[in-house]
Amino acid sequence: QDSFAQAQSKQLICVDPFFAPIMFAEKHSATAAAPTPNKKRASVGVMAPEPEENFAAQPATSGPRAVLANSLPSPLELPLSSTALVLIDFQKDFLQEGGFAHSLGNDVSKLWECVPGAVTLLEAARSVPLAAIVHTKEAHRADLRDLCDAKRSGPRSAPPGKRIGDVMKEEHGKLLIDGSPGNYFIDELKPANGEIILPKPGKGSFFMTGLNEKLRELGVSHLIVCGVTTEVCVQTTLREANDRGYECVLVEDATASFFPPFKAAVIDMITSQGGIVGFTAQKSKDVADALKASVAK
Repeated sequence: QDSFAQAQSKQLICVDPFFAPIMFAEKHSATAAAPTPNKKRASVGVMAPEPEENFAAQPATSGPRAVLANSLPSPLELPLSSTALVLIDFQKDFLQEGGFAHSLGNDVSKLWECVPGAVTLLEAARSVPLAAIVHTKEAHRADLRDLCDAKRSGPRSAPPGKRIGDVMKEEHGKLLIDGSPGNYFIDELKPANGEIILPKPGKGSFFMTGLNEKLRELGVSHLIVCGVTTEVCVQTTLREANDRGYECVLVEDATASFFPPFKAAVIDMITSQGGIVGFTAQKSKDVADALKASVAK
C-alpha cells in the first residue's frame, strides 16, 4: 500500500525516510565467513574528514527577525529565512485510541492539550517566510526492515497483538506502519502543499531520515519545536539537533506527555546550565505574535 506521502507526492515534499548517510559494517553471524580484506569496515573513534558538513547552516544575516523576549534562559532572536518549524509526531498512532500509544496502555487524551498551541504555531508559520515547515511521524516500512528486533519483539516491547505492525482496530490499520490510515496526521495538523513530511523509524528526527542534509540545503540554523511526547521523540530530536549546532526553542504549551512530571523535567533540563540543550518559550501565542510582528515592521 502506498504511503499517504506518496499519494500526495505532487503537492507535498517527502524526505526519504530510509536515507542512510553512514556506512556500517556488514553484520556477520558467529558461523559466517570472515569479511574479505577489501570490504569497507566501520571505524571507531575516527574523526569525520569534513566535520563542518554535519553542522547546521549559518544563520541569515539579513531579512526579518523575530525576537522571543520571554524565552528562557534568555531572549532568542529567530532569523526567519533560516528558521524552520518542526512539528513532531502529531499522528493518529499517538493521539487516537487504537493507535500505538494506546496499545502501550496510555491515556491518549492527555496529548490533546497541546494541539491548540501547535495549531497556533502552524498558522503563524504559514503566514511568514520561514525556511521550512516539517511534519514528522514515526513510521516503519511495511516489510519492517527498518525495525530492529529490540523494538519489535524485545523484552521491553508490547505483548503480541499490540506490537508494531499488528492491528488493534481495522480502521486504524497496522501500528506505526507507513501508509496505514492511523499512521497519518490528525486532521487539525495536516501538512499543506509544499511542507515537508518526514517519516522516521526512530524516536529522533535525525536518525535514518536525511533531515540534517535537507535543513542544511534550505539554509536552516534555528528550529521552533513542538510535538509529542515531550520526553521521548521531542527531547531526542532536540538533543540530536543541539549536537548538530541548531539553535532550538521548545514551545511549552505546544508539547505534551502522558506523564506531566516528565514534561516538566525536560523543560528544566533544556534551559539548565545556561541553555545546555536550547531555549524554551512558555506560550505559543507569544511565539506566533513575534513571528507576525517581524514582518509587520
